[in-house]
Amino acid sequence: MSLAIGPDQVLQELLEFSRQFSDSLDRLSSIGQPMVGPTPREQIFSEDSVRLLRYHSRAASRQATPVLIVYALVNRPYITDLEDGRSMIQGLLDEGMDVYLVDWGYPERADRFLTLEDYLEGYLLQCINQVCETSGSDEINLLGICQGGVFSLCITALYPHLVRNLVTMVTPIDFHTEDNHLARIVRRIDVDALVDTFGNVPGSLLNATFLSLSPYRLGSQKYVHLADMLEDPVALSSFLRMERWIFDSPDQAGEAFRQFSKATFMTNSLVRGEMRLGGKVINLGAIRQPVLNVFGERDHLVPPASSRALGKSVGSTDYTELPFDGGHIGIYVSARAQSQIAPAIGNWLRTR
Repeated sequence: MSLAIGPDQVLQELLEFSRQFSDSLDRLSSIGQPMVGPTPREQIFSEDSVRLLRYHSRAASRQATPVLIVYALVNRPYITDLEDGRSMIQGLLDEGMDVYLVDWGYPERADRFLTLEDYLEGYLLQCINQVCETSGSDEINLLGICQGGVFSLCITALYPHLVRNLVTMVTPIDFHTEDNHLARIVRRIDVDALVDTFGNVPGSLLNATFLSLSPYRLGSQKYVHLADMLEDPVALSSFLRMERWIFDSPDQAGEAFRQFSKATFMTNSLVRGEMRLGGKVINLGAIRQPVLNVFGERDHLVPPASSRALGKSVGSTDYTELPFDGGHIGIYVSARAQSQIAPAIGNWLRTR
């Protein structure tokens, strides 16, 4: 059986492909480094590499109780404000929230000895106090994301008078669920040897570990789809912003990484009520504030079962779950998330 394709047609298609490829390379080189974090903001506090940002209001009025977003130490928090129209922060502002964000920055070599106590009872508590001072409020709404959700739970349990409502997003609670593949990998690592060897744990090493959990989807597959975007400048810019974020991985302060890994991935002490911070036990049952737990039903980093364990751990009688049909990153940047997540959080906070 012969194909009805002549040599002239083959040549024409090769020439067309060559033209498209050349034009695409020109377009890629002209785009340059894509800008992220478009929402206007100001820095109101800083210490060492940590910054506290306040975002400019987009609504006619602000809610009285401010919202402080606490992101993870891994990757950068601008995933919550990636670009216009794909920004959870813009969505919260549109809901009338007074929004602040902790930017942990990039640890330096001397930061290898920073502990979890330094991050939580040092930097984070200072940020909370600064938000209260700036806003004139005696308490805040705390929105913790991923590892930042664990940090938020710890602070709420220890300093309940500072937190009015608590929102956790894609936050791991039970690190030993059967489908928690990341935890299984970490438990095979000699964390002491890793930290003692590197000091600060390289962000590139951690990022490679995350990508290995879904190598085809997060590797070759997305670059195959890139070919379809090369003639669409808008889609291409969005793709490059995501790529910038994915590979923008700060190193991790060694001692804090050691503490966190042992308390969660290794011993699962958070959900067991045995995690300690500066000698104080973190008792999730002490959290009586209203809690909204947002998680991705297709999250490959924080499986739903890991996050839903929070409901049986906190002492609050006002506990709400918000499942989202998406993954760990789509919960911030997908089109569906823009219409669902921020409005749901805003409505939940307003009623409390």
